Amino acid sequence: MTTHDHEHAAGQPGWLAADGRGLTLLAVSATAHCLTGCAIGEVLGMVIGTALAWSSGATVVLSVLLAFFFGYSLTITPVLKAGVSLRQAVGVALAADTVSIAVMEVTDNGIMLLVPGAMEAGLASLLFWASLAASLILAFVVTVPVNRWLISRGRGHAVVHSYH
Repeated sequence: MTTHDHEHAAGQPGWLAADGRGLTLLAVSATAHCLTGCAIGEVLGMVIGTALAWSSGATVVLSVLLAFFFGYSLTITPVLKAGVSLRQAVGVALAADTVSIAVMEVTDNGIMLLVPGAMEAGLASLLFWASLAASLILAFVVTVPVNRWLISRGRGHAVVHSYH
């Protein structure tokens, strides 16, 4: 019997270890997955907005839209490979990732807006890249407990777990 198939006496799947370690590891993994899609969109949006000298607001909007697009795409692709229809895969991605991506985006864009000069710094600026890297790291730290809480209640990444 695999870990995915194993059921504890309390009806909890095997990946929810009694001591919470499995739950925490799953939350870290889910957050890293989310961070990948968010970072692709965030960096791309910040680079495009900065290169085109857009306002901070327009750059943030583009970054958030791209972060959601890439975040959802990274979830939808493996779910589709599991034989699920596109409509169902989109539903799974929305259920699995929306809260996680939203928390991550509010955190990282908030930090970018709070760092003096970060949004106005050019692409060749250490301030821009250091602020962006720090904002993504802090977004990860803030989002792990959110994902842990969601997964512990059968929400968030727990929804997509059976498709892996």
